Amino acid sequence: MSTESGKHVVVYADTVLGDGCVLGDHAVVGKQPVLGLRSTAPAEPLPPLRLGNGCTISTGAVVFAGTLLGNGVIVGDQACVRERCELGDAVVVGRGSLVENDTTIGNGVTIQANAYVTAYTTIEDGVFIAPCVVTTNDNFMGRTEKRHELRRGPTIRRGARVGGGAVLLPGIEIGEEAFVGAGAVVLRDVPARTVVVGNPARVLRTVPDDEFLSPDE
Repeated sequence: MSTESGKHVVVYADTVLGDGCVLGDHAVVGKQPVLGLRSTAPAEPLPPLRLGNGCTISTGAVVFAGTLLGNGVIVGDQACVRERCELGDAVVVGRGSLVENDTTIGNGVTIQANAYVTAYTTIEDGVFIAPCVVTTNDNFMGRTEKRHELRRGPTIRRGARVGGGAVLLPGIEIGEEAFVGAGAVVLRDVPARTVVVGNPARVLRTVPDDEFLSPDE
């Protein structure tokens, strides 16, 4: 099965496309990063981008070299996935969302429109990220040298849900099947199967059993 390409698509050399991929108008795949003089990201040669079978890279989306997309991944219009990321099967990256470098995303994850997934984030299977969620990885915002060893994005465990406009601070863990309410500002770890709301986020109640993912999801 061949790849279906729209108009003005750019496919960089050595990019590996699985069977049945769809590249929308003005999509760019396999792009090499251009780093600023003060960037802390590794400046090293990257292996080719690899797309699994049945991936869709939508209109105006950009996926960088050094990244691996599983089968059936959808990268929405004007979304971007940076270098050294690994996305599992059936992941959706919504319109205008950005997945920064060195991020790992499990199977069946949904990231809705205009979300920001910071570098060095881990998202496990079945996680739901609502629109306009913001994740962060640097408590020092670019100042002091000690920040380098502490820089880390959130870890979001299997089946967790993060509501619209929530903000997750660096290095926190959102537990399995936890629920972060819309607009919450999460300053510390959220226990598994717990609902948190507010600014700063506080525990409200537990997640009902009938909302859990099934074992095969």
